Amino acid sequence: MTPAAFRLSIPRSVMSGLRSHLEAGYPLEACGVLIGRIDGQTYTVREFRPMRNTVVDRPHDRYRFDDLEHLRVQREAEGRGLEIIGIVHSHPDHPARPSAFDTNWAMDSRDSFNAYVVARVERGGMMEARTYRLSLERARFEEEPLLIDDAGEKPPPG
Repeated sequence: MTPAAFRLSIPRSVMSGLRSHLEAGYPLEACGVLIGRIDGQTYTVREFRPMRNTVVDRPHDRYRFDDLEHLRVQREAEGRGLEIIGIVHSHPDHPARPSAFDTNWAMDSRDSFNAYVVARVERGGMMEARTYRLSLERARFEEEPLLIDDAGEKPPPG
């Protein structure tokens, strides 16, 4: 069973910061969280918070957040009336879709993130990013649209 369709909207300026973090992490997996608000099925990202990848044995194809860092970021967001609404990680030189490891981790995780953004980074450049949501029965990922929002952005000079 697929959850009701949702809309994940990321401002272009936030996407730019996300891109910079994931590209800087290459050739290792880089990760972070999306902070924002949820209003019904509309998920509005306000900021991207880079997180440290604590995996030491396979950081080229695995990631894990530091639990204390994650808790601190979550509390800071909640203190501002926001919440962690998604996670982001890169797949260096691999497709922008959840791996079997990603799916198993999400199914077993005590956390329930609303959006999983996976980005393909090749030779240090982010080629694409896609958004996924775990099915209601937590058995598989379903792809959802990733909307880059220019609303509220200042037009370029000139």
